[in-house]
Formats: sequence, structure tokens, C-alpha cells
Amino acid sequence: MSFSSEVKAELKNGISSSKHCRLAELSAMVVMTGEFHDGVWQPPEDNGFVVSKADKLIKMLDIDINSEEGKKSLKLIKTDEGYTIDNMLVERSCCKQAYLRGAFLGAGSITNPEKGYHFEIVCDTKRQAEIISDIINSFDVESKSISRKKYYVVYVKDGSHIVDLLNVMGAHTSLMNMENVRIIKDVRNNLNRQVNCEAANLNKTVSAAVKQINDIEYIHRVKGIKYLPEGLRRLAELRVEFDQASLKELGDMLNPPLGKSGVNHRLRKISEIADELRRS
Repeated sequence: MSFSSEVKAELKNGISSSKHCRLAELSAMVVMTGEFHDGVWQPPEDNGFVVSKADKLIKMLDIDINSEEGKKSLKLIKTDEGYTIDNMLVERSCCKQAYLRGAFLGAGSITNPEKGYHFEIVCDTKRQAEIISDIINSFDVESKSISRKKYYVVYVKDGSHIVDLLNVMGAHTSLMNMENVRIIKDVRNNLNRQVNCEAANLNKTVSAAVKQINDIEYIHRVKGIKYLPEGLRRLAELRVEFDQASLKELGDMLNPPLGKSGVNHRLRKISEIADELRRS
């Protein structure tokens, strides 16, 4: 089962306690899915989540959505593009949540969080998209809309905002599952960044050691190692002998021992001497 199906399966079983929220959710499914033929709503045959929950809500509300009274209860308004809703239906925050839940059941999807973060609801009309977008934005979640062929798509791509929407819709188990995936991905990404950083530092250290040895060998070849002052000469010999040693390890080998900054300073002096010889 896809992640979208898991979310919808969870939302299908949740029933609002308030009649006005049940009406809002049912209205969303009627507007977003199926078609009206001669005033009779034909639910989508390929969406069992909508068929199952719409049937349950219709029975609980004891409503005939095909009658004028039923359409009035659902705040449905007929337009040239089809049915839309009266904004009065979603004035309450709880009704906004219920409407969004119904809209997602009917025309929504969420990408598997292991692959990426993408939440969307596909709308038949621009009016539907505006309603969905306004509802999402009312919960401090940033949504965007695009036109895709003959449809209008409202989408959210921020992972934390998608988690917020799952909470708004009441998909709390799916929310926890997504958060677990996000935590694992964050840990993995942080570990990869740490490994990459350590690898970069190691490469930098190795490159520096190679240059230092090349400089020392150049001085030895051109002038002889005794050309270096005694303090630099002993460090140069250690650098060549222990080519993989760290600055701290090199400093500990000296007598008296020398700190990392002191070792680094002396190695820079050796490199400066080598550069001067190359220029002469």
C-alpha cells in the first residue's frame, strides 16, 4: 500500500463528532469527485475511500444529497463549471479541517516521504483550487497552485508543512510514520555531511603533508638538508620519516615537544625557504 493510501485509509475511519463538520467533509467529496447526471451524484467508481466514507456520512446525516434540500444542506452552488460551495460552509476552523480531509480523500496524494516531500490536491476548476489553497494557508502552511493540463493543482513541498497538514486532517498515525522517516533521513544526512567533512579534512591534511615533503626533498636535493636551521632541520627529518603523522604527533617527537601551532609555523617556514630557492 502506498503512503497516500495509508493516509486515506486512516482518514476514512475518522468521523467528526459535529454535524457541521460531517457536512463539510461530505460536501468536499461531492464537489471534488464524481459527477452529477441529471441532478444525481455519481460517486467515483475507482475511489473506494470516497465511496465508503460518503456512504457512511450520508447515512449518519440522514441526507439525500441529490435533493434540493440536500444540496442546500451541503452548501452546494451550481455554476457553469459544475458545483462549488458557499464559503459559509468552511467558516469554522474545524469545518476547514473536515473539508480539507474530504478533498484529500477525493483528489489528494502524498509522495512516500522516503523518496521526497510532496502533497497535492488536484482540482477540476480554479474556484476549487482557490478554496483549497485558502484553507491550507489559514493553518499557516504555505501552498502553491499550478495549472496542469485541464486541471488546477494545489501543492505543498515542505516536509514540516506536510506534517502540519496531516495533523490538521487528523491523520496522526501517518504523521508519526512520516516523522520517523524524516528523523532517520536527517540523521543519515547529518552523518553523510560529517563523513564528507572528515574526508575533506583528511584530503586537505594529506595534500598539505605531500607538499611539505616535496618542499623538504627539494631543499635536500638543491642545498642539502643541513641548509635548514637546526630547529627546522629536525622537524623536516621527522616529516619525511613519518609522512602520515599529524602535526601533534610530530610536535610530541621533538625535544623539547612543540605544540601544533608551533609545528605548523615551522613547516610554513620550510615551505617559504623552498619557494625562495625555486625562484632563485
